[in-house]
Amino acid sequence: MNTQNRRPNMRLHRNLCFAVIDGLHLVFNEGEYADKVIQQLLKRDKRWGSRDRGFVAETVYTIVRYQRLYAEIADVKAPYDRDNLWRIFAVWATLKGIKLPDWKYFTDTPSRKIKGRFDELSKIRKFKESIPDWIDELGVKELGEAEWTKEMAMQNEQADVILRVNTLKTNKTDLQLKLQSEDIETEFLPNHPSALKLKERANVFVTEAFKNGWFEVQDASSQLVADYLDVKPGMKVVDVCAGAGGKTLHLASLMENKGQLIAMDIYESKLKKLKVRARRNGVHNIEMKVIDSTKPIKKLHGKADRLLIDAPCSGLGVLRRNPDAKWKLQPEFIENIKKTQQEVLEQYSKMVKSGGKMVYATCSVLPSENQEQVQKFLTTETGKEFTLLKDKKILAYKSGFDGFYMALLEKK
Repeated sequence: MNTQNRRPNMRLHRNLCFAVIDGLHLVFNEGEYADKVIQQLLKRDKRWGSRDRGFVAETVYTIVRYQRLYAEIADVKAPYDRDNLWRIFAVWATLKGIKLPDWKYFTDTPSRKIKGRFDELSKIRKFKESIPDWIDELGVKELGEAEWTKEMAMQNEQADVILRVNTLKTNKTDLQLKLQSEDIETEFLPNHPSALKLKERANVFVTEAFKNGWFEVQDASSQLVADYLDVKPGMKVVDVCAGAGGKTLHLASLMENKGQLIAMDIYESKLKKLKVRARRNGVHNIEMKVIDSTKPIKKLHGKADRLLIDAPCSGLGVLRRNPDAKWKLQPEFIENIKKTQQEVLEQYSKMVKSGGKMVYATCSVLPSENQEQVQKFLTTETGKEFTLLKDKKILAYKSGFDGFYMALLEKK
């Protein structure tokens, strides 16, 4: 965290600060997801302008990101009562160089001590980047000290807003002009054929271009996955962990709406969201199937030209977007998810037909969830029928985008 972006002349407004404290309570003490909490908070007061909403969202996210560092400096331990939360807030404000108003919550805030503790703790990675010990140890073990240090620093930077142009309805240049007419400036990204990056953060969901289905918000790394699968119009393609369908919609546009795209997930609620998005995107070659037994999978054995397995994972490549994940993750979750990854590869790969291809992808940076899973799969009975054609490891500190992994395999 840099204290460079100091804002000494910024005034704190009581109702905004109270919203932040309430939000932190929900994330830290009630285990709620930060993005959901922020959505609720932003609806709290109709009179808030975009700067007010920006203050609430960014402050909550920053404090969630640096919870361990700030709590250590404030000398408070979880679960945090409201006084503790105000102390943590005072640390954030002091480090930002904001003059604290004379509210009762800030009496006795030791400003000089806070800065001294910050300098001291910033020499230790697990405090500086604010990560639990066990994740820090795991990262060092898997990526090595140097890479892990750089990756964690990058995972604490705010992520850019990246759009994926929906080529079924428009192209990159027209989308750029349309957004410009709505006061949103964007730029092209090299090596990401469908991506536009916002020059400044903005609420793109209220634009006419969004309502018309001209784009989806999707990180640049995530946009590489559908491309990797090498789909052609007219194929039979299965996306087996479709979720709300960001990659499914991308596949549909690469298939030019031709052929058959089967979106599967164990959660029906996610597929319902995909249905709404597909309608807005003008996509009509998607068929949705809930995986409520082994039947839907067995029916497709040996039928798919292409299969995408966007596997469940630790999410350590996308901490910039979900900073609360590092506090919610548990060591046993990682062990269990690796078993799930093997099962998913084993069971779902049977849908690929001879000469067909599949992509195994995760939003993790750990080799044990990535390359090692693919290597392990290739030694199994089912896996022996596949050849690894190529794979790609994306680290956030090198790419500037989310950490990701993808492997392309072909069935003999």
